[in-house]
Amino acid sequence: MKREEIVASVKEQMPERRWAHTLGVMETSVLLAERFGEDPVKAELAAILHDVCKYWRVDEQAAIIRDNGLPLDLLDYDKELWHAHAGAWIAKTRYGVEDEEVLDAIRYHTSGRAQMTGLDKVVCLADYMEPGRDFPHVHIIRQEAEHSLEKALLAGFDGTIRFLLDKGKRIYPLTLEARNGLILELDQ
Repeated sequence: MKREEIVASVKEQMPERRWAHTLGVMETSVLLAERFGEDPVKAELAAILHDVCKYWRVDEQAAIIRDNGLPLDLLDYDKELWHAHAGAWIAKTRYGVEDEEVLDAIRYHTSGRAQMTGLDKVVCLADYMEPGRDFPHVHIIRQEAEHSLEKALLAGFDGTIRFLLDKGKRIYPLTLEARNGLILELDQ
């Protein structure tokens, strides 16, 4: 499927506010990819599709996870995680995306994972810091992103973990693995 067709299809599946967020993630992904030596075309494609399932009914997202061999443990955690794995599956099956690096960047943009690729980091970080985002300490993430992909992403994960702890929610293990992996990278 051509880029323009993917854009039109994704845009019609979400409210205007979420589309504005997606445009921000696209722009920021390209900027970060260029800054940190990643492929901007792959970054943009992953960004276009990163929230493709975000506004689907949760029972549809759960069915995609259950029926297609995706990690069932996701269903034991916050529903906000589900759209990433379901979205990667949709990107492959409905939009014809075959590039595993792009699919992984979609799949792990909410949780992160151990040993994140550069593209994983770019899309995840762009989702945290696109220009429309406004939450406590986002300015710190943006400042770190001027010089270090890893430090900026670590600040993002730290904020997410603090938020989940304050809300008394469970933390998905891949997020802890992603954070720990970034600390190991920065210590080297």
